[in-house]
Amino acid sequence: MSITAAMVKELRDKTGAGMMDCKKALGETDGNMEAAIDWLRAKGIAKADKKSGRTAAEGLIAVASEGNSAVVVEVNSETDFVARNDGFQDLARSIATVALSTDGSAEAVSAATVASTGKSVTDTVKDAIAHIGENMNFRRSAKLSVDDGVVATYVHNAVADGLGKLGVIVAVKSTGNKDALNEIGRQVAMHIAATNPLALTSDDVDATVADRERNVFIEQARESGKPENIIEKMVEGRMRKFYEEVALLSQAFVMNPDLTVGEAVKAAAEQAGAPVEIAAFVRFQLGEGIEKEESDFAAEVAAAVKG
Repeated sequence: MSITAAMVKELRDKTGAGMMDCKKALGETDGNMEAAIDWLRAKGIAKADKKSGRTAAEGLIAVASEGNSAVVVEVNSETDFVARNDGFQDLARSIATVALSTDGSAEAVSAATVASTGKSVTDTVKDAIAHIGENMNFRRSAKLSVDDGVVATYVHNAVADGLGKLGVIVAVKSTGNKDALNEIGRQVAMHIAATNPLALTSDDVDATVADRERNVFIEQARESGKPENIIEKMVEGRMRKFYEEVALLSQAFVMNPDLTVGEAVKAAAEQAGAPVEIAAFVRFQLGEGIEKEESDFAAEVAAAVKG
C-alpha cells in the first residue's frame, strides 16, 4: 500500500512520534492506522493517542439538573468568540433545559420544543445561525436518573453557571442525606474531569480496548527477550495496572490518593447515613473526537514519504 503524506501527518498528530518513525510504522502495518499506533507503542516510540484530543471545535458544554435527573449537552460553534456570546450561551442553556424533559438521546432532544421559541431544538439552532451569523450545531447529549439518590454535576472552568468546556454528571444511588450525596458526587465528578476514566469498573472496560492493550503489552514484553512464561506474568501485571488506571472505582482518588474512588464512596456512607453507590457517569469534553484541520503539513513531509 502507498503511504501518503496525509497518513504520516495523521499518525504523527495522534502519537507525537517523528515523521520517519511514523512512515516506518505505516509501512510495517500496511497503512493500518490503529496497528501503526500500536507498533509505535510496542517499540516505545509513542503512547496511545497522545494527541488525539487536539480538535478545532469550539462551543460549550452545558449541564442542567432537576429532581433526581441531570443532563449534559454539547453545542458547537465555529469560534470561541461566538461561544462567549450571550445569545449562544442562552441557546446552550435552553437545549440543556429541554433535554431534561426527554430521554436524553440526541434524536429526542433535537426534536423537542424550546419553550422560548416554540420551535424544535433543530429549528431553534437554525434560527440562531441566521441571527448570530456563524455555523453552529447541537452535537450530542446524555441523561442520568436515579430512583433514590442524586445526580451530581460539575463543570470545569465554568464560563457561566452550568456552562464550560468540560462537564460531568454522576449518578449516586442511596437513600441517605441528599447534601452528603451531592458532596461526594461532586467530588467524584471533579475526579472524573481530571482523570477521564474509560469505565465504571474493570468489568465495564470495552473488551476491544482491553485486548488491544494486552497485545501491545505482549509485544513490549517480547522485546525484552524473556521466556514466554515470564512474559505472561509481566503482561498480567501490566493489565492489572491498566485496569486500575482506567476504571473509575479502582483509581486513586484525587482528593485523597490513599484511597481508591470506590473506597472513598464507601466511606461516604457514614456522612450520608446509608450505603452509597456510584451507578453511572458521563463526561463530555468540548470537541473530543472531532479532527482538527491542518493544511500546511503535506509539503513538510513529502520528501520523507518519498525517501
